[in-house]
Amino acid sequence: MSWIDIQPYLIALGLGLLIGLQRESQQEHTAGIRTITLITLLGAASAALGNWALAAGALSVTALMVASSFDPRRKDGAGFTTEVASLLAYVIGALLVKEQTLIACLLAGATMVLLQFKSRLHGISTRLNEADLRAIGQLTLIGLIILPLLPDQTYGPYNVINPFKIWLMVVLIVGLSLLAYFIGKFIDQRKGVFAAGVLGGLISSTATTVSLSTRAKANANTSAMIITVVLMIASTIVFARVLFEISLVALSRFHDLAYPLIAMMVWMVLVTLVFYWKARQSEALERADDGPPSDFKAAVVFGLLYALVRIGVAAANDHFGDQGVYIVAFISGLTDMDAITLSSAQMVASDTITADVGWRSILIGGMANLLFKGGIAATVGPRRLIKPLALAFFVSILGGLAILFLWP
Repeated sequence: MSWIDIQPYLIALGLGLLIGLQRESQQEHTAGIRTITLITLLGAASAALGNWALAAGALSVTALMVASSFDPRRKDGAGFTTEVASLLAYVIGALLVKEQTLIACLLAGATMVLLQFKSRLHGISTRLNEADLRAIGQLTLIGLIILPLLPDQTYGPYNVINPFKIWLMVVLIVGLSLLAYFIGKFIDQRKGVFAAGVLGGLISSTATTVSLSTRAKANANTSAMIITVVLMIASTIVFARVLFEISLVALSRFHDLAYPLIAMMVWMVLVTLVFYWKARQSEALERADDGPPSDFKAAVVFGLLYALVRIGVAAANDHFGDQGVYIVAFISGLTDMDAITLSSAQMVASDTITADVGWRSILIGGMANLLFKGGIAATVGPRRLIKPLALAFFVSILGGLAILFLWP
């Protein structure tokens, strides 16, 4: 017998102990650490014996759990969490023998988390009101029902209109707004918008700009300085994402491309810290009880604008071709840093363009992206946001221009 043969059973033992340990810590349980571990091992052994044994084992575990529900020592009104966890433990053991180790581990981890954080989950659910649930339902509708139905292929002029990707931007804007609202609702509004900014920089800083700007316009209590800092954080993280993308497609030329972009990122960090210090001197951010955000209309309008800009980018590429690399980089960077980053890095790696042209194209795209986000914020956000955000982005772009022209 080799290690490969016994590995599923050892993992089943470990995962069973993990789930069982949590159940054992509860005062009232029908299955503890030993029972659930044995059930997980039973699932693994039954799967090894074949489908009939697997089915018989599932029926046996189900019968035992049903019988335990009639235990006279069981408290009235008690739920069936342990019984369901036991059945899932059986399935996890079977999945391990079926060579679905990753899924089994994910299920075991999710089960452990759900069991352990029962009180917190119940606390969250009790604080949700009808408006919150309606907002979640709206996000579910546009993200899990409408989005998968849209074709993920291109149409229209220059073959760049992709309904799936355009609607994905709408989903991101609504989702990020809702994320900031809920984190602010359950933790602290200031921390909530900061978290949304960090996540937004990793996902889409443009969508973050739209969502937080419209949120600030709807809520007069939201500090323009705080929103400015959050959008600066999101825009700074974009350059960290750019460096990661370069390492993926042009690792051998990373040192040739990265240093000027790192300098730009450091400069933006310094600008962000200055504005953060100013924001701390301003009045404390008050919690607003105005309900969840309703950015759907603004998100749809932005989606249409995004589609128009994509057509403009394609037209510029078609018109200027390889002779206008920087012009194309500027136009492309308006809405999408990923495209100009990946294409420039790939061309540097293949020696199609020099490293100097490559990092300058990416930097120009980054500055164009700041201009575009500033324009979007001025369009959909409140007037009080225009001055601090314009100043922050202007100083950031000045640093970028200095790097562009003075870097050796």
